Amino acid sequence: MLTAFARAFKTPDLRKKLLFTLGIIVVYRVGTHIPIPGVDYRNVQTCIDNAEANQGLFGLVNMFSGGALLQITIFALGIMPYITASIILQLLTVVIPRLEALKKEGQAGTAKITQYTRYLTVALAILQGTGLVATARSGALFQGSCPVASQIVPDQSIFVTITMVITMTAGTAVVMWLGELITDRGIGNGMSILMFISIAATFPASLWAIKEQGSLADGWIEFGTVMLVGFVMVGLVVFVEQAQRRIPVQYAKRMIGRRSYGGTSTYIPLKVNQAGVIPVIFASSLLYIPALIAQFSSGNAGWKTWVEKNLVDTGAPIHVSLYFLLIVFFAFFYVAISFNPEEVADNMKKYGGFIPGIRAGRPTAEYLSYVLNRITWPGSLYLGLIALVPTMALAGFGANQNFVFGGTSILIIVGVGLETVKQIESQLQQRNYEGFLR
Repeated sequence: MLTAFARAFKTPDLRKKLLFTLGIIVVYRVGTHIPIPGVDYRNVQTCIDNAEANQGLFGLVNMFSGGALLQITIFALGIMPYITASIILQLLTVVIPRLEALKKEGQAGTAKITQYTRYLTVALAILQGTGLVATARSGALFQGSCPVASQIVPDQSIFVTITMVITMTAGTAVVMWLGELITDRGIGNGMSILMFISIAATFPASLWAIKEQGSLADGWIEFGTVMLVGFVMVGLVVFVEQAQRRIPVQYAKRMIGRRSYGGTSTYIPLKVNQAGVIPVIFASSLLYIPALIAQFSSGNAGWKTWVEKNLVDTGAPIHVSLYFLLIVFFAFFYVAISFNPEEVADNMKKYGGFIPGIRAGRPTAEYLSYVLNRITWPGSLYLGLIALVPTMALAGFGANQNFVFGGTSILIIVGVGLETVKQIESQLQQRNYEGFLR
């Protein structure tokens, strides 16, 4: 791998792409430390120092922003509005015929959907920015005891509030632009790389916190155990993410004039984890809704106490069970809307393709649906178990719910890392070089 990196930097155009990507990453990380106007930076740092390890409602978003959310910087919202907008547009493509038609138009339709995603990203950034400013003004941004939580925004005038929302919205637009620059002029996959950097930036602090909270050999025993578990988790995730069921497809020969077409064989790759990290994000977001309602409601009603005890507490049996079941449900739900067996079967029939031993048309669609359901079960159970690793780490090592070697973070880190390695490897192979993977 180090030899491949050296060869990549020796290639002039690939070296420019790598250096350009590193430059964009530096700009992105600098922006995550620049506070927005109207925020008392000293009070924010005081609250961060006194904050509890489990930030609950804002922990996931803070992880995706690389820690910028709780510091209320210009990139506080990070890439989360774009992720949400992309997921919403992907779901609406199945429901709205106009979007489905655009998806089938090829590059022109994809460009139009991308434009809609940008507009929706800005709208969501305005909505989320307004919610973040209102939460910071009320002092509810930080859980636990913070004496200056209500003084984070000293001037609560309308002008300052609007300025803060506009600044965070503009920051989200800049993050989206930086990601597209990496895609166009860098090594590609820009949004995923920025997400990778945001999560990886929280690794050192999280690991060092485990060492500081440990009691065996000044915390080094716990630290070493976590690192060992981390390597095992990474190996497991790499193994499952690479696993796929290959459905063989044979194309019959066709004579057009004097030329023969077809007669080739290929396969349809069905991944074990076809849904990726989307079910974990959906399940987390859905469980945060009752926690959000309880947090902003006043009084000590019975329902609020029950929600805080069973849904806000990530170690509660009801929360763990619901989280696991929701992940399994959303895994099947997302696979059902993202992979259409009937459409695949129709396309195969149109071009003279068939699965050996299976008749073309409806029997092919039923066979693909059967295989997809069979491999989705282990994929969904795998996602649920990976997502519960932070809960076990919380009980065993005092880590927070966004433990770096489990849940959403490890899935994104490994997934983006594998995809980036493959992209660089393909560019090396185009220049007759040996890539990363042998």
